[in-house]
Amino acid sequence: MHAWLCTNPTGVEALTWTELPTPTPKAGEVLIEIKAASLNFPDLLIVQNKYQMKPPLPFVPGSEYAGTVVAVGEGVKHLQVGQNVACLSGTGGFGTHTIAPAALCMPLPPGFPAVDAAAFIMIYATSHHALVDRAQLKAGETVLVLGAAGGVGTAAIQIAKALGARVIAAASSDEKCALCTSIGADATINYSKENLREAIKTLTDGKGPDVIYDPVGGDFAEPAFRSIAWRGRYLVVGFASGPIPALPFNLALLKGASIVGVFWGEFAKREPKANAAMMAELAQWYGQGKIKPVIDRTMPMAQLPQAYAHMGSRAVIGKLVMVN
Repeated sequence: MHAWLCTNPTGVEALTWTELPTPTPKAGEVLIEIKAASLNFPDLLIVQNKYQMKPPLPFVPGSEYAGTVVAVGEGVKHLQVGQNVACLSGTGGFGTHTIAPAALCMPLPPGFPAVDAAAFIMIYATSHHALVDRAQLKAGETVLVLGAAGGVGTAAIQIAKALGARVIAAASSDEKCALCTSIGADATINYSKENLREAIKTLTDGKGPDVIYDPVGGDFAEPAFRSIAWRGRYLVVGFASGPIPALPFNLALLKGASIVGVFWGEFAKREPKANAAMMAELAQWYGQGKIKPVIDRTMPMAQLPQAYAHMGSRAVIGKLVMVN
């Protein structure tokens, strides 16, 4: 097998395409032949030693992938050799094969392509957990999605629409705004051209959004929060822009608003039954055509450094997927 090996987490340039012995799965594990792996923001942070999870060295990055089970370890009952699965294990995806905990593998129904499957779990699980569980979003409410053309942003638009909400999508270019409209957004804000607060006020008749979905952080967090509706819920999903914002607590008091943390990975560990039910619902929604990952492009696994550069340019719309 071959994989992109990180021996020193100083950045993407330190990754090397390396031949490694193909491992044998231990009890509770499976060996997966990887067909596709998506590139997510944590995959950049982890090779820069900036992510909250710091795997022992050396490691293979690639948190999310899909492929075919080629061997199973002792005690694995729900997966068989030849079965197609998707997995989000945190590492291991950027290679030809990987060992994965069987408990983290999602069996794929027929007709679920590997590219879509590799781009599915992280964005839809995060967005469903955020909007349904944490925000308790109801039909008829208004959702503002920041960074709406990214992976979790596009998933949030689709899930909010499936729940019957009105969606305002905020993104940094006209092209990204057009993409958001094409997947169901009711209105868009190009915040590289428009004043965010004024645009929100206009689009909500001064009421403000009931739910704000923020995977970006940075400079837009405070003006967005100042625009939130009475009893609004501000979802803290991530900090893709880099800086972690500090919000004045008096704003929450004045609006009767909630600042709600969203950490899907911890939810999945602490509440596995609820997470499994959520994933089953999402797979059903995919089969019904309610949700479908937006794929920016696919690239050969050998071009991973170029893929990282493309992601770093902020030009990705939806998800970037590496294929073997």
